[in-house]
Parts: sequence; C-alpha cells; structure tokens
Amino acid sequence: MSSTKVIAGFHSILIRLNKYPESVRTVYIDSKRKDKRINYLLEKINSSGIAKVYPVGIDRLNSLTGNIRHQGVVAICDEIKLSNDLEEILDSANEPYLLLILDGVTDPHNLGACLRTANAAGVHAVIAPRNRSASINDVVYKVSCGAADITPYVMVTNLARTLRNLKDMGVCLIGTDEKVDNSIYSVDSTKSTGWVMGSEGDGMRRLTRESCDYLVHIPMLGVVESLNVGVASAICLYESVRQRTSGK
Repeated sequence: MSSTKVIAGFHSILIRLNKYPESVRTVYIDSKRKDKRINYLLEKINSSGIAKVYPVGIDRLNSLTGNIRHQGVVAICDEIKLSNDLEEILDSANEPYLLLILDGVTDPHNLGACLRTANAAGVHAVIAPRNRSASINDVVYKVSCGAADITPYVMVTNLARTLRNLKDMGVCLIGTDEKVDNSIYSVDSTKSTGWVMGSEGDGMRRLTRESCDYLVHIPMLGVVESLNVGVASAICLYESVRQRTSGK
C-alpha cells in the first residue's frame, strides 16, 4: 500500500486534482462553508469520480493539519514520487535547460516560494545541497501551492561537483551578487542556464561562487538594499522567460 500525505488549501488540492486526480483519496471540507470557492472544488472532485468527500467541523480539520492554514479544505492523498536523478530529469527536456540552484536556503517558506515560482517559470529542476538546505515538509508544500508535486527538488551530496557536471553539460551558471557591476540584464540566458542563489544572510559559499560563469546583480533603485531569495529567484527566472519568449 502506498504511503499517504495530508494536503491543505484550495490551490494545492486543485493542482492535485488536475495533475494526479487518481491520487486524491479523501477530501474533508468545513461543513459551514457554502461559498462559490467550495462549490467549485466540489465540482472538480465530483467530475473526477474518485475521491470521497466528508463535511466535518473545524476541529477535525485542525487536527489533520496541525498548525498549517487549511482554508477549510483538507485532502488525504497518495504520495507522489518525483525523480531525484538530475541526469534523468535533464535527458527528458526538449528545450534548453532552466535550473534554479539554491545554496544554503534553510527557511521552508522561502523554499516553498522558490518552488512555486520555479514551476510557473518552467524550471526543469530546483537543486540544493543535502546539508544546509530546507527539505520538503508540510510548510513547503503549502507555500508552494502544490508545485512541490510537479517541479523536481533534487538534493545533492556535493553541490560543487554537481555544478561542475552541469557546466560539462553546457549549462551556463549565473550567480547573484549585489556587489558586482553587471546586472541580470547583461547576460544571455536563452541557452541552458542555471540561476544560482545564496542564502539571505551569507550569500553563496566560496566554491559555489567560483563555479559560476557570470556574477550579476539585481538593480535596486530604492532604499531597500536586498530582496528575499523567493523574490530574487522570481526576477531572475522571469528574465530568462522574457528572453526566451521575446527573442531577447
């Protein structure tokens, strides 16, 4: 029997129903909710013809999710196992790679935001070192709005070696550093590209920084000196999307 997990919130459950409807076993809904949003979810569940629905009290929903905000909807689903083999993931790509490399991102909210953005931008994989990194947990899943089920999160033992292997495969590694002169708009990311983000406190480690082909900054025109890693990742990834969809 496959293992199960609890999924909370409309976005995450709807993504499961759209992408893996057969994995949704049971959905619990707040018995007091009668609004359009809950009705839309019920229509999606009924059209799948698979999941069972149980109206329950708020205490039951809270007991299922703990401290995770559930919006009155909770689902019990089969675990989805994404490939953790980076070479296999990249071999299946039909276009230049777009990768997000996170060096030292330990906050689950930031990881969830990065996964959500990465999925929206069409990233093939998010890569992080096995140590000094957040793992996928309920908080990450909720913040990612279900993207953790779709975009592979590959945790590697040796990030520096992985970066060398990516360069051997023709991936251009672009690191972000607020102290350098060149901006994100100065580099071509239409070819296979890996955007490298460091931790908010310490930035990239030395070996990670030295592995980058380019170091660039995000222009900051106000008094704020930095952005959190989720926002910075979004800006960089969508510069690649802009270049690839507009011919630069």
